[in-house]
Amino acid sequence: MPTLAELLVQVDSSVSDIVELEQSLVQIPSVNSGFMPTGDETPVCKFVQEWLAEDGINSEILESAPNRGNIVAQLEGSSGDPGLMFVSHTDVVPVEDQSKWSFEPFAGTIANGRVYGRGASDCKALLAAQMMAVRILKRNDIKLDQGLLLVSFADEEHGGRYGAGWMAEHYPEKITAPYAINEGGGQPADAAGNLAYVVNLGEKGRLQVEVEIKGVSAHASTPWQGTNAMYRLTQVLQRIEAYEPERDTSAAIFGHLSKFAIEDVPTAENIDEIVQDLEETDPNMASTLRASSRMTLTPTIIQGGIKSNSVPESIHVTCDVRTLPHQDDAYLRTELIKLFDGIPGVDFDIDYMAVPNASEFDTPLMDHVREATEFVLGDRSVEWIPGLCVGFTDSRFTRPLGVVTYGFSGSHPDDNPMEENVHGTDESISIRTLITSTKIMLALAYNMLAAK
Repeated sequence: MPTLAELLVQVDSSVSDIVELEQSLVQIPSVNSGFMPTGDETPVCKFVQEWLAEDGINSEILESAPNRGNIVAQLEGSSGDPGLMFVSHTDVVPVEDQSKWSFEPFAGTIANGRVYGRGASDCKALLAAQMMAVRILKRNDIKLDQGLLLVSFADEEHGGRYGAGWMAEHYPEKITAPYAINEGGGQPADAAGNLAYVVNLGEKGRLQVEVEIKGVSAHASTPWQGTNAMYRLTQVLQRIEAYEPERDTSAAIFGHLSKFAIEDVPTAENIDEIVQDLEETDPNMASTLRASSRMTLTPTIIQGGIKSNSVPESIHVTCDVRTLPHQDDAYLRTELIKLFDGIPGVDFDIDYMAVPNASEFDTPLMDHVREATEFVLGDRSVEWIPGLCVGFTDSRFTRPLGVVTYGFSGSHPDDNPMEENVHGTDESISIRTLITSTKIMLALAYNMLAAK
């Protein structure tokens, strides 16, 4: 049986294949607007299924709704049970203004050592790396003691109701393994001159607030006969912009800041100063610490008005909210009541889309992530930081099934995560991260599952 080192050489000889695979995935526009019908994830699943079938790897596609497929593939082990699950998602967010892009968003253009396109980073790069790792294991006939699952879900970008949430409810046995690796972490950081990786153990909660602002309609030529809801909207937005959430430094990452040469023990009182000091030297880490230490309340969509000559009597504002582990919907409701106090005509509803969740840091999976990464990087010493994903991922559906799930994509150590522009204009992934991620996924599966 080939050694791990020999398999990694095969990754280096497959660079063009990995890049082509990433391009092919990006070129399938599986855009999830959040409003049905949407998603178009099944074409991605069919592509993945056909690509895997070239090497005799079996898979099945399960649709939660027409064209909203979830794919599950498996390399079987001698035990009959899976030991590790690779997780990703196939849907991508919409492109807001294509004219601002340097390249066509679904072309998968190669430039500057990167693959550009919507979904190139989130999350088709991880899917490509995991697919290639599975193919190399299969082509080399690596015997496994325990099986390897490859699962890619629909609808991650809008809550998972048609993807991981639906699978967890209807087919939990198909997405259950002791351990899983998903998106949401694994980017490099500078720890006082040393290389560090943040492994995201858990994530903040996600709630959506629908704010209704009422006025009284009237003709625009006599606006004083009505009450313009837009003026009340202005008050609402000003309150949100000025809102100062409580600071909290109880997340695990704050217990490891000494590795970043931060001498002060982080507290609610000094965390803003720590973040400010970091912004010039490590803006990505500064952003992570800022988001990990407070709830965020962000207005994202405004709808209102029916005609240019009519005073609007109703304005609707949608807000995205990310909460810390101890902050539930009751906490948010109390904060919003205080925030909007004194503004007439304001009402709101809260949709709890994802509760905070986490796995433990000291597990065999952490040991394997550390071993695989350091082997791929040439036994380079690495600092390991437990992190909190400030967005949400499908990991919140696998953890309640008893699956220890980490967010770890395995980026190249010299890459700047800020350049990926996730959900933004010119989203991209570096080719060297594609290769490094593939190697780490391969090493992880080999070390954990291969027959000894």
